[in-house]
Amino acid sequence: MSEQSPALWADPERQQLEEQVAAAELAWLTLDVDVETLRVEIDNFALVHHQLLGPLYARLDELDALIAEAVAALSGDPEDLRLAAEARARVEPPDEREVPSDGLWEAEQRARQVRPDREAQRLYRDLARRAHPDLSTDPAEQTRRSAFIARVNEAYARGDGGQLEQLAEEWSTAPESAPAADSPDRLGWLRQRLEWLTGRIGALAAEQVRLERTPMGELLLLAPQEPERLLEELAEQLLATAAERRDRLEGLLPAAPAGHNGGGRPGDSGGRESREDQETATMFAEALPTTDAASVPSDAVLLDVREQDEWDAGHVEGALHVPIGQVLARLEELPEEKLYVLCRVGGRSAQVVQYLVANGLREAVNVDGGMYAWEAAGRPMVSSSGAPAYVL
Repeated sequence: MSEQSPALWADPERQQLEEQVAAAELAWLTLDVDVETLRVEIDNFALVHHQLLGPLYARLDELDALIAEAVAALSGDPEDLRLAAEARARVEPPDEREVPSDGLWEAEQRARQVRPDREAQRLYRDLARRAHPDLSTDPAEQTRRSAFIARVNEAYARGDGGQLEQLAEEWSTAPESAPAADSPDRLGWLRQRLEWLTGRIGALAAEQVRLERTPMGELLLLAPQEPERLLEELAEQLLATAAERRDRLEGLLPAAPAGHNGGGRPGDSGGRESREDQETATMFAEALPTTDAASVPSDAVLLDVREQDEWDAGHVEGALHVPIGQVLARLEELPEEKLYVLCRVGGRSAQVVQYLVANGLREAVNVDGGMYAWEAAGRPMVSSSGAPAYVL
């Protein structure tokens, strides 16, 4: 026990403030890490969601426009024509879509394709506790600490545990700026510190609620521990919706008499193929490349995009394993040969194939039904442990 302890314990107000500040410090640091972790996870999820599901949403928009245009062409109704024009305006022209290019984009996404682990969280919390600018009242020292904490935040956003360890070592010799326990300024500092911590905790709590209520935040909270499988479910829903809308469009187009203009297509004439027919043909020509498990060549280059536990339970020997959440950051690792992409049931693999094909990055084919279909077709599998393989 230090020499100052008797004086500290003899002052009930001082003792209470010390305990309150210590508790508030712990609550602040814990919440700060939680909020920053949530922010990184939402950024990561939003990036993968946009890149892998974006083409499927674009396909739905195109189908909606074609359906609205077919309805307008049949009816000639001004309101149908207006709705068709609005639906077409929502379709982003392919040549204007943002396409990733060069190493700068890839470097940026590698930095964001992370989820800080527990060790990174521990290091971040410890550095925030020791080096936060508000631990000092000296302007110059606050500036120095702010610059240091900015480096800490950057390393944490990348999930770079090694860099956080180096920063922790760098700070280990830095002086602490809080008044000493026997300083006459200690009591006033405790009061100010407690007031600041209370305000900071409130601000962080509000930010946590804001993040959770964003569209990506609400989506991520549906399956916070399995975001990749949530993407698979969303992809399956989008593919099912697209199939329903294609069926509706097919039902509309044959009903239009040959040469019918309906007033909706100035310049169209009898005997000429309508724009709906042309665009529908294009749409079906660009359908997702798919094959059944039994038809996959024995020497095919296979890409398995499932998670590690699924891969360990059972996979195709010789397949390349890149979990769906890492595909964008590891594009350079994918072979140039035609890829046959697998997941559990075909949802996640469909997202990857759609992305690769839509952006002209690789020739890729979705294996319909995924590993379940592969197993049902009697195709060979192995497990990572050597135990009998099965589909998880």
